[in-house]
Amino acid sequence: MRNAVTVAFFSLLMACAPKPAHNSVQEIQEFQKELNAEYKNPRETPLRGTNFTDFKEHPFFPIDLQYRVTADFRKTENAVPFEMPTSSGKTRTYVEYGKADFVLKGQPFTLTVYRNIALSQKTGFEDHLFLPFRDETNGKETYGGGKYMDLKIPGGNKIVLDFNKSYQPYCAYNAYDYNCPIVPLENILKTRIEAGVKYDDIYHH
Repeated sequence: MRNAVTVAFFSLLMACAPKPAHNSVQEIQEFQKELNAEYKNPRETPLRGTNFTDFKEHPFFPIDLQYRVTADFRKTENAVPFEMPTSSGKTRTYVEYGKADFVLKGQPFTLTVYRNIALSQKTGFEDHLFLPFRDETNGKETYGGGKYMDLKIPGGNKIVLDFNKSYQPYCAYNAYDYNCPIVPLENILKTRIEAGVKYDDIYHH
């Protein structure tokens, strides 16, 4: 009996322990691989014409695990759905799902996390959360309109924000065919996020 309790205790410790750095790097590399594959797939890519035929892979910032942070998560109670503006002038219905408080480079930040009402009703996206943000690389190394991150509803009061997995909206590559949510003012970070997908002029002529 004691052996069984000991095994269960150490199994719980292992489950709660932070992921080794090499596992996190592998996750990021897999994200990059999948994103490149999506943009090479004619059925999924936002790229058109020579932007598509010339595409090889996205430029990324070097993987940097200081941009993978564990945030304190505060779920928003009694949130009311609202219309988030998009780049085309239309809107999409979202609800504020919660707030993530974290420290990056010694500075405290808070980002609001949203849930797309329509998307959450589709199979496979029931636990999907949306995090749009802007930072001081926008308009320089990254798209001026900001970047996005996909998250899942956390099981507790912690949530991992891995900015290495942040990507640019489709509008960064094709503003004519897509309408992309505009980053809310509350999600503008007064710091440089040198992680994730970078801007590349070849997609914007």
